[in-house]
Amino acid sequence: MKIATWNINGVKARIANLCEWLESSAPDVVCLQEIKSVDEGFPRLEIEALGYHVETHGQKGFNGVAILSKMKPDEVSRGLPGDDQDEQARFIEAVFSIDGGVVRICSLYLPNGNPADDPVKYPYKLAWMERLKAFAESRLALEEPFILAGDYNVIPEPHDCRDPKLWEGDALFLPKTRQSFRRLENLGLVDAVRATSDDPLLYSFWDYQAGAWQKNNGIRIDHLMLSPEASDRLLSASIEKHVRSWEKPSDHVPVAAVFDF
Repeated sequence: MKIATWNINGVKARIANLCEWLESSAPDVVCLQEIKSVDEGFPRLEIEALGYHVETHGQKGFNGVAILSKMKPDEVSRGLPGDDQDEQARFIEAVFSIDGGVVRICSLYLPNGNPADDPVKYPYKLAWMERLKAFAESRLALEEPFILAGDYNVIPEPHDCRDPKLWEGDALFLPKTRQSFRRLENLGLVDAVRATSDDPLLYSFWDYQAGAWQKNNGIRIDHLMLSPEASDRLLSASIEKHVRSWEKPSDHVPVAAVFDF
């Protein structure tokens, strides 16, 4: 089973790229972020025509997540638990039947948090990460294959960006952000990309500005974090960097992992 995550940066603007990628890459499950569409406005017909089932948790104009899959999920839940007042569409979970049990797959779009000195945005990011940690703990207790896939807006280590000095003071790279990510990882979650490669030049995002793509001035912020039961069945992981060179690209590219279930 091939499972991928991709911040599409507006599904309507990138629908041609999305469909081309679905046909060429043929993932079994895709976690999308920043669909920037309400549920009823999502271009599901084009995607369903390619053989995918569509589940969305949308929001007008920004945020929004989705899960596309070649098989219909057994269960779907929307919204990250822990704050009933949080109206931002940033989280969706689906459960799929596999041989011998189930796999739980979540698509998440973690808050950016910038500017870091904002009295609301950065505290919201850190609070969201604490809720994510609590959710992950509850799911890990089930001892099932479990995958938290998405745009984490976290640069885990200095080697996950081309020039760490450029990111000093940025909410994606602040010590508190990285510490929160490490607490999540220390629950027993495994970073699929880093489990399969120690290449320091692995990035999943290149800004549209200042020739970042042409200079390979990128960062790695899109992650598939795996429970022990999922990591035991991980075969490979990859970043599909070529998609960034397509016409009208997202500033992110797909990150994928292949499992033997």
